[in-house]
Amino acid sequence: MLRHDPVRGADLLVLPERVVVLEGHAGQILGLCDGTRTVRGIVDELTARHPGAPVATEVPAFLDRLRREGWLA
Repeated sequence: MLRHDPVRGADLLVLPERVVVLEGHAGQILGLCDGTRTVRGIVDELTARHPGAPVATEVPAFLDRLRREGWLA
């Protein structure tokens, strides 16, 4: 579950028995993981929002890492 902690000013990934404090744009990326978008769709959306950022290489790697950790289905 993705939550924003206004006290910390950070997005949190709330998991069973664990809370992960997300840094940078990680919360924004996870917010796009709504079950309707593909990884390509997420990359396209973020590329439109952040032209020139290395979205095409970094976002798929980030999402793969979350899947390996078991934090993302």
